Amino acid sequence: MSDPTRPISSDPTLTPPGAEMTEGERRALEMVEAAETGGRKLFSWQKTLVTLVAVAWCLYQMYAAQVGNIDTLTLRATHLGFAFFLTYLVFPFRKTPGEPQTRVPWYDWILGIGATGTAAYLITQYPHIANEQGGLLTSTDVWVGSGMVLLLLLAAWRTIGVAMPIVAAVFILYALTGPKGLIRGDLGPNLQLHAGQTWPQVVGQLFANTEGIFGTAIGVSAQIVFLFVLFGSVFDKLGAGDWFMRVAQGLLGGFRGGAAKASILSSALNGVISGSAVSNVVTGGNITIGTMIRTGYSREKAGAIEVASSSNGQLMPPVMGAAAFIMAQNLNIEYRSLILAAAIPAFLCYGALLVVSHIEALKLGLRGVPKNELPRVRQTLLSGWYYMLPLGYLIGTLSVNPDATPERVALNTIVVMLVMMLVQEGFLAARDGRGVGRGVLDGARKIIEAFESGARSMIGIAIATAAAGIIVGIVTITGLGFGLADIVQLASDGMRSLLGFAGPQVATFGAVLMVLVMAQLIALILGMGLPTTANYILMSALIVPIIAKIAGLEPSNPAQMLPVHMFVFYFGIMADSTPPVALAAFAAAAISGGNPVATGVQAFQYELRTALLAYMMFFNPQLLLIANGRLGGVGWGEAIPMIIFAFIGLVAFSAATLRFLHRRTNPLQMLLLLVASFILIIPTHILWNLLALGLIAAVYFWQKLGGRAEPPAATLTA
Repeated sequence: MSDPTRPISSDPTLTPPGAEMTEGERRALEMVEAAETGGRKLFSWQKTLVTLVAVAWCLYQMYAAQVGNIDTLTLRATHLGFAFFLTYLVFPFRKTPGEPQTRVPWYDWILGIGATGTAAYLITQYPHIANEQGGLLTSTDVWVGSGMVLLLLLAAWRTIGVAMPIVAAVFILYALTGPKGLIRGDLGPNLQLHAGQTWPQVVGQLFANTEGIFGTAIGVSAQIVFLFVLFGSVFDKLGAGDWFMRVAQGLLGGFRGGAAKASILSSALNGVISGSAVSNVVTGGNITIGTMIRTGYSREKAGAIEVASSSNGQLMPPVMGAAAFIMAQNLNIEYRSLILAAAIPAFLCYGALLVVSHIEALKLGLRGVPKNELPRVRQTLLSGWYYMLPLGYLIGTLSVNPDATPERVALNTIVVMLVMMLVQEGFLAARDGRGVGRGVLDGARKIIEAFESGARSMIGIAIATAAAGIIVGIVTITGLGFGLADIVQLASDGMRSLLGFAGPQVATFGAVLMVLVMAQLIALILGMGLPTTANYILMSALIVPIIAKIAGLEPSNPAQMLPVHMFVFYFGIMADSTPPVALAAFAAAAISGGNPVATGVQAFQYELRTALLAYMMFFNPQLLLIANGRLGGVGWGEAIPMIIFAFIGLVAFSAATLRFLHRRTNPLQMLLLLVASFILIIPTHILWNLLALGLIAAVYFWQKLGGRAEPPAATLTA
């Protein structure tokens, strides 16, 4: 169990991770390794082999970005081949945190080599299949393709859980079912949505073109995502993650509830370079959770704040997880346009979470961390100011240079940081009397560790995007999306008829709202078994077109479609803290010693503001800088009032869901705050805006005037 009484650091200017790791922190780290980077602890030549393959994968991806002309399918198949081999080497079939396997069993060698062999076969045979066979597969092609599909489902089971393989298998079965399919049968006109496919047709769709396994999702993973994940790994190994945390502690730790606020700021800064909620929890939570507990937060609340802030790290540009790169590709927009549009909601989300932490501090009557235990801000900033150079170059170039591609900018940034790593370690070694040569060797060792960490972090993403390609390919070949849209259309027509008495605008709004609620529930349910990237890919393929059809949006217009994609993306992120399956909550609870289910429930309550923000973006696209039918069509004079009203709405909603504003709210006060927040979802009319502000002010002064008759906040329970 984590010790909440241990000090932040013996030297406030130094990072505490050098201290001994507690048992809870070890369990949390083992969860991350088992879930995201593989649970095997290999030794001797097997460990060396994994390192060599991981480094080779990194070097290949950097080379591909440098030359920029590798054949599309060759790049994607090679990307999957590396992921295949590492999957079966480092991800055991049974992942038991605390009981890691120390060797690769013989059957995993066979599976790994066999899976990699299917990718190599496709690379060598695809020109022959495409040019000489006209896309038709021979019996050998079908057998190899079948092996790839099966081994991909097994790899997905190991890396991201059983949900994705089951969903993919159901979709494959659906494609085979029909009058002309492998599994023949007529289900009737109401259930039979396609004619059915033969097994060679299904394999051809999934294996031998770029509309199945090697579709857009894995293409983005191979071309862009890998480099940004590697950037984050090198940046963290350089020391920037620890520096961000010390800066956050120094800036906010002394305020009321400062430990929680420092945790939130630290997670936001780490979110700039990391797209993983669980690893964000572990890297930051080993310090911040214990500090929050020591300053008065319960174990569950401390863990929940870390979970909520780490989950929202996926919203922070420029990385935003792998899903954001795929979103830009789906919308056919430049990535810089997406990160600029996503920036305002991300800051709103974290601003509202800071308010949530302040409300909790008021409820508990908490104070800040003593100043003598906090890093000195000026000294900390001076000690690592140069970490901002590569980050500033990355964000600045992506934002202002229209000719720079994301992969090229990421590659340049990585090269700069590799040089910085060698210079930094050489300087530190010379300063400590160890010699520049020893420092350069230490820098080279850290570079190898960063490469291995980045490659292992990419295994799950590569496998998830490839497995999601199975589902997207089946949707394409069967036209399933159109059938689902027709079914939902019937339900929305029923809602329109039900609300017809209120007028066409209300009826249409009700139909759209019903579809959004359905999409929200589906995203949360899928998120119990799928990581954010896979969740988004499925939602974008199946649900986004349905929402667009019901809402009357033009699928080819990115300005109209971006709010829909962001809506499902936000709920996919919320799934990381949705009980009963919430790995981030279990990792935080392992560190805090709290109840993991209670931690997840509390984190979900904190995450409710993210749900409201998703609806705000959909109904008020100006928050995404969308106006006049185009991205970036909003001027700051128009955007600032919208941002302010949205923030006030999020604050009111947070106060209502936490049952506390100035003091604990009664049911009527909570209802008034909810009404105000819902009004501000679409802050378009000045009278409605004034009404919402008036309701919030009324509740505040009501509590202020009645405060003398109530017990002080410090005596209220959480």
